[in-house]
Amino acid sequence: MTNRRLVATSNVDPSTIPRSLPTQSHPKVAGSLETGPVKSKDGSPSPPAPPFSNGGSVTTSQFPLLDPNIMPPPALSHANFGPSANPSSLANALRAIDDGSNNVTLSMRRPSSTADSPYTKSISSTAPGSPRIPPIRQNSGSATPRVRPHATTLSIPGMTRSLVSPDGRIADRDVAAKLVIVMVGLPARGKSYITNKLRRYLAWQQHNTKIFNVGNRRRINANMLSPTKPILENPMDAPREAATVLMNGGPSTLDSSITNSHLPSNQENGVCADHSAKFFDPKNSQAFQLREVMAIDTLDELLNYLLIGGGSIGILDATNSTIERRQHVFDHIKAREPKLGILFIESVCKNPELLEANMRLKLSGPDYKDKDPVKSLADFKERVKAYESAYVPLGDYEEDHGMQYIKMIDVGKKLTHFGLEGFLSTGIATYLSSFNLSPRQIWITRHGQSEDNRLGKIGGNSELTDRGHLYSHVLYNFMTHKRKEWLIDQKNKIAQSSFPPLPGDESPPYPEINEVDEKNTCVWTSMLTRSMQTAQYFEADEDYDVKNWEMLNELNAGKFEGLTYEEIARDHTDEYTKRQMDKLHYVYPGVGGEGYLQVISRLRDMVREIERIKDHLVIIGHRSVCRVLMAYFMDLTRHDIADLDMPLGVVYVIEPKPYGIEFHAYKYNEGAGWFDEIPDYKPQKTVDQHA
Repeated sequence: MTNRRLVATSNVDPSTIPRSLPTQSHPKVAGSLETGPVKSKDGSPSPPAPPFSNGGSVTTSQFPLLDPNIMPPPALSHANFGPSANPSSLANALRAIDDGSNNVTLSMRRPSSTADSPYTKSISSTAPGSPRIPPIRQNSGSATPRVRPHATTLSIPGMTRSLVSPDGRIADRDVAAKLVIVMVGLPARGKSYITNKLRRYLAWQQHNTKIFNVGNRRRINANMLSPTKPILENPMDAPREAATVLMNGGPSTLDSSITNSHLPSNQENGVCADHSAKFFDPKNSQAFQLREVMAIDTLDELLNYLLIGGGSIGILDATNSTIERRQHVFDHIKAREPKLGILFIESVCKNPELLEANMRLKLSGPDYKDKDPVKSLADFKERVKAYESAYVPLGDYEEDHGMQYIKMIDVGKKLTHFGLEGFLSTGIATYLSSFNLSPRQIWITRHGQSEDNRLGKIGGNSELTDRGHLYSHVLYNFMTHKRKEWLIDQKNKIAQSSFPPLPGDESPPYPEINEVDEKNTCVWTSMLTRSMQTAQYFEADEDYDVKNWEMLNELNAGKFEGLTYEEIARDHTDEYTKRQMDKLHYVYPGVGGEGYLQVISRLRDMVREIERIKDHLVIIGHRSVCRVLMAYFMDLTRHDIADLDMPLGVVYVIEPKPYGIEFHAYKYNEGAGWFDEIPDYKPQKTVDQHA
């Protein structure tokens, strides 16, 4: 057993001490502790004390620190001590070494009521002082730097908690847990579609996520036509100013030598604000330099978001179609912060019909909006050819250099990946593998009125009222009608459309739209009685596949199950107030109590399954569950989830599209026994102060 060293004194220069020394016998010094029998007070020998690692030994009588009757030092509480706290003896020793002191004393100090307390004494040692090991980084403050980096493990809001991250989100300190996603792929391969869905999914899981699109920066710079420019005070703005001048062809506020040193003049190359296919030609050196400046400028904005702005995941949306560009991006990130994670995601499109549809869809984008569709399509195809001439897909180079990547083919039909590390990267791969473009409808509604609803109680497992049973029957009839109506509508669209689609079509048909066979309709309920009873008529019809899911159960109110909000406000005022202040992070007390973050976590796998299936889906859920699902599909912020209006008797339908979703809402008309569409419905905040 290695003993605790109490005192270390040495006149030796620490820099001359080797890392390891051979074991040597040390001479005895006055007051040293010897091995051997020691006589007790009654004169009888006591067994020898355990030896030190260097051959010495200690006895309780000789060394009061080991006296079992003395109270051990108090354990440190799990708290974050500030700079005013007493520094450790090790910190004092290292500081003394830095100051050039030859005598370094490491002692355990504790308050004592007597002057001759054993804690004020020290034992001399001939052991040499430990050498100073310099830290890896010198920018960790005035205290002794932490050489070993902090552990990096998964962070799941609502499911993990730590001192630095009470809500489970990735802490600013855990830089290694943050992720830069770098998109790769030729134009019209669905990169923006993927990034938008990915950002929505990650933000729904409460990770701070943001997209940084290089094309948007290019278009913004192209429109910055101002007759006057302010004088630049920061010399780092010179290349950005030069890039703007090159693009716009306007006068520069910079000295001509500075501007020309970064990018040549506009007249020499004919680069203009109208970015036709020539602008993307890899042989156009000036345009190439301009694209590089804007790409790195956008990347710097992303890195600032992660390292300064509190972000967790940044997505760089650009082609990044060459090895040189990807290596440049990789090196730039690592030079700024070596610990940041980097994940390349490539979108490949091999289906010619899907590619043609993607190209036609681009004609309604910002580069070609309000322009001749025929000329625009021809120009865009020339742009794609320009990129193809220098394009190198992800593969051997990235694997040889240990770069993790995901390659997605035909929007999820095939997925390959390499070297994935971390919870985020593996979760992203699973999510991307669930994509499909099949036309379908996703219906979301709450159960019919229950006995507890009538009494205003929360939670519980009560049955439907008579009005609730009537709602279940009308819902079945309405869904059956809408199912047939959707099939007729799809056949009409196919008959009126052409493929390849006409130029300028805002929603060109995709290959999957030719699936005219009647789709199955799945009905998912929770395992609570009121939800299952609402699906009773679907259960009796073989055309519907009904399944009960525990994931869809209502948020568990813990010890407040079966109470009304008024009773909670009256008898548990503190808990009621805490929930009103922050519904999203509030967790009900008691066994099984949950909060909205826990509901989001248990619905994560269900959302991936919803994305995967190609059939119609009817979800009969509860208020909290429907709020969380609607927040995902409608891309709501974390501030909207817990307060979203979700009354009984409303059905919402979502139709995924290549450009986003179509959304409609229908309200139950109890008198007419049907559902009426709510025109131009938008999700809104609830007016119920309790819900």
